Amino acid sequence: MKINKYYSVLNLQRLFMVLLSVAALATAEAQEKVEATLGTDLVNQYIWRGQDLGDVSVQPTLGIAYQGLSLSAWGSVGLTDATDTKELDLTLAYALGGFHIGITDYWFSDGSYFKYKAHETTHVWEANIGYDFGFASMQWYTNFAGDDGLNDDGKRAYSSYFELAAPFRLGGLDWTATLGAVPYATSFYNTHGFAVTNVSLRATKDFVIKEKFHLPVYAGLTANPRSEKLYLILGTSFAL
Repeated sequence: MKINKYYSVLNLQRLFMVLLSVAALATAEAQEKVEATLGTDLVNQYIWRGQDLGDVSVQPTLGIAYQGLSLSAWGSVGLTDATDTKELDLTLAYALGGFHIGITDYWFSDGSYFKYKAHETTHVWEANIGYDFGFASMQWYTNFAGDDGLNDDGKRAYSSYFELAAPFRLGGLDWTATLGAVPYATSFYNTHGFAVTNVSLRATKDFVIKEKFHLPVYAGLTANPRSEKLYLILGTSFAL
């Protein structure tokens, strides 16, 4: 019996070491597949879906992704105008092939970050769904909670935005043409029915420095037919 117990303990030790090795290999493999994002943009104007949200801004990004599931943080801070609203967005998303779905928590510095009550919060929660066909992509976004806008009847609008984008290459530059519209009335986008709010064309040039460091620089025109505004945007991205 003592010998059997000895071998039983020895076998358990071996089994434990095997399981530990398998777990270590699985962890190492998972770590190899995890992708991290760290970078920032610097823009002369913060234009979002055809809306003017600020002047010169720095916009950092921090994210992590694993097998299609991603969690990211994105922010914007004005550099030249102290009255520009600071923003922090947290996005949980999942992508499979061209299909994409996600939820974003937008927060604006007009209120406390940890106030979540419906009539006090400056958070806006948005869901989106879309598909990238390669030659073009389409996305639908809807606010489902938080500090959403109101419709013309004074009720929650469940503000929505629909966007089509098509990338192409021309003259040695990477271009993207975008058309965005708000389908119905909402004070969130300052519309009283269906309205096109974003018609834009952007070109990007990737400058390579010493074969390792990439510095994308982009410029574009964005028009908002609803507000009758036209913006010229210039920016650059720093990725680590």
